[in-house]
Amino acid sequence: MSLHPQPYNTVPEETQRVAHAAFPKGNLYLTLRDKLSTFYKDEDFAPLFSPYGQPAEAPWRLALICIFQFLENLSDRQAAEAVRSRIDWKYVLALPLDDSGFHFSHETLM
Repeated sequence: MSLHPQPYNTVPEETQRVAHAAFPKGNLYLTLRDKLSTFYKDEDFAPLFSPYGQPAEAPWRLALICIFQFLENLSDRQAAEAVRSRIDWKYVLALPLDDSGFHFSHETLM
């Protein structure tokens, strides 16, 4: 796997609108994103990647998924499902609402 660093993504407009409508008083994940914005940057993980090979998933997202997985005591399968189905996770991960996530066996989460 190789790393092609990308800037920390902004939350897509539709994801922002739907997330704030679904959680008008906010929740942990929306608050984290709104208050702290940048948790990790791809460049933080650059030494861990080869300069050759297929591009990796954004490591900052995978790091956050690992943290959320631990906080909620989720299996890899459940964490992958949360990325696919939860508006609050899509918001903090800056994903469009129609993002299909990834298969739980493709990435080692925890």
